[in-house]
Amino acid sequence: MMFCKHRGELSREERLRRSYYKVLRDELDQFVLGYSLIGSYNNFLRLRSPYPFVELRELKPRARIPSVEFDAQNSFLIIFSEDFIHKKHKKYIRYFDANKTTKSNLLHHKHFPNIENFNRNIKFFETEDFFSLLRSLLPVDYALLIQRNQQTKVRYALTHFHVRIDWPIADASESLARDLRYISKDLYEKGDKYAEDIQKKFFEYYGIPAMAGGRRTAAIVAAQYFRQMPGITTIYVASSESRNLLRLDEQGVSKSILVKLGAPEIRELAKKAEITQNSFTKNYVIARQGKYFICILNVRYAYTSHALPSEGGRLRELKPDINWLTVSEEHILPKPSVLAHPPLPYKMVYS
Repeated sequence: MMFCKHRGELSREERLRRSYYKVLRDELDQFVLGYSLIGSYNNFLRLRSPYPFVELRELKPRARIPSVEFDAQNSFLIIFSEDFIHKKHKKYIRYFDANKTTKSNLLHHKHFPNIENFNRNIKFFETEDFFSLLRSLLPVDYALLIQRNQQTKVRYALTHFHVRIDWPIADASESLARDLRYISKDLYEKGDKYAEDIQKKFFEYYGIPAMAGGRRTAAIVAAQYFRQMPGITTIYVASSESRNLLRLDEQGVSKSILVKLGAPEIRELAKKAEITQNSFTKNYVIARQGKYFICILNVRYAYTSHALPSEGGRLRELKPDINWLTVSEEHILPKPSVLAHPPLPYKMVYS
């Protein structure tokens, strides 16, 4: 479901910017997959601790997820906005001079290396050391903000770190329920129980449990808030509890996890891809664990009719027991460094 302007509604200049944004987003996708999944796997390896693989049932819509936090799992929240965020939004998206990516602010940040040789251009996406800066700031609390540079037409920069999302969950839920016509104006117009049910469905709409931790809750509130902007916003969140990489974008919700595959599955996938097993291992397997091959599974979700705007904009009644999300696509992804091989369709969640 699209909430940003469609490509056909954009000027030629805006279309160019959208194309550039999507090219950069592809690069960012590869980086965050590597950091959140492969980086975490290597952390567990270093600690000689078994990696806590996500159970496939946890990827089903409305799944209950065990609430255990793993310190070795890399956690972060990134907001990547196609547009420049106007200062009128600072009431809820808290980015100020004090958390700009400047040398004086980064001096207070223990993770940032080599501060004495800091070059202010490092924050721009196309610079060689951009991902070094990004990696050093990912452990910082709250969100990192990458947005269009206001001074130039098509340039993106990591402008702020430690960005808090301060829009109340009730307001975000009310906004979604109004869009979907479950209320006409106010969250509490049909009573407290109805308002509580709407807030639970708000979490379901963005693919996380209602009791999810701070980063994931901030991510879904931000995703709803940014719908009032004309451009695309992509939000990446990884948590020490869920062990998945959750991506929220103009198409909806997707999750990526590490999975263990046996030799028969590898043979089947290599055959489907029309490549040798050696080529499959080289391009899709991130590690070996005994007789198992570790790969990345990506699951994309689609909205059911109950989570889409109502026909003719008619007001309707919420039915809490009906699913709002359904699994629509599952793929085994190539390793983040691989350019020539595509994702391979492979159903696992309900197998």
